[in-house]
Amino acid sequence: MPVYVDREAPKLWRRIYSEATLEASLLAEKWKLVLAGLAFQYLHGLAAHGVHYLHRPGPTLQDAGFFILPALGQDKAFVSETVFVTIFGSFVLWTFHPFVSHTKKICTVLIWCRVFVYLAASQSLRIITFFATQLPGPNYHCREGSKLAKIPPPKNVLEVLLINFPDGVIYGCGDLIFSSHTIFTLVFVRTYQRYGIRRWIKHLAWLMAVIQSLLIIASRKHYTVDIVVAWYTVNLVMFYVDSKLPEMAERSSGPSQTPLLPLSTKDGNKSKEDHQRLLNKTNVADEL
Repeated sequence: MPVYVDREAPKLWRRIYSEATLEASLLAEKWKLVLAGLAFQYLHGLAAHGVHYLHRPGPTLQDAGFFILPALGQDKAFVSETVFVTIFGSFVLWTFHPFVSHTKKICTVLIWCRVFVYLAASQSLRIITFFATQLPGPNYHCREGSKLAKIPPPKNVLEVLLINFPDGVIYGCGDLIFSSHTIFTLVFVRTYQRYGIRRWIKHLAWLMAVIQSLLIIASRKHYTVDIVVAWYTVNLVMFYVDSKLPEMAERSSGPSQTPLLPLSTKDGNKSKEDHQRLLNKTNVADEL
């Protein structure tokens, strides 16, 4: 066993180094898109906090999901968050698996570029929707009598820009239609469905997405309409984006693999040769 570990350790480090070299090259090319995606996540959080200033608590609306699913109660609100964190964390780890795995179907930078486009498109629609109509929040801290249901007008711009972190993120109200947790969940699950290779994980991911949706309703964090709208909106958005973006080709295992995305003609043959050389180095390191 010690001999096996000693032999495998150098291979692992060579694999990590070669993959890091490839990813660094892709990041140098796509950094603007990655930065824009991260910036939009902040803007989405800023908008969700901003609508809290407009929130007015009131009687909980009649909801079919509330009649069907018994309330979990405030003390069990963590259950839905636990499922979400599991989905979120598992997806993030999967996107970085090319650094340590022999099986390389994706590139980390390229998959996150695509994910950021999915998220930005879906969240843009979400921002428009929850600013158009503010519903009385069904969550316990958003109901009448709660001190967190309404927040006073901001004293300065800095208070708004900092989103009153972390309370402004944890105890938000008013950003209902449609569910942000469901956006992330469906984007991650559909992305793995498209680019993942384990069929049983795909089935499990969809099952967890359904369970997550039911738990959100049972926790009274969203109305059922927020979940239903998220399910068909995100799927339609991703279908549309996929029809417009160039397909991300699979990484082949042979030395003659092709670039992962159609390369810009502006860079000419030199850019193609650079990508080919980096990808070939990755294969050689894996075979050593």
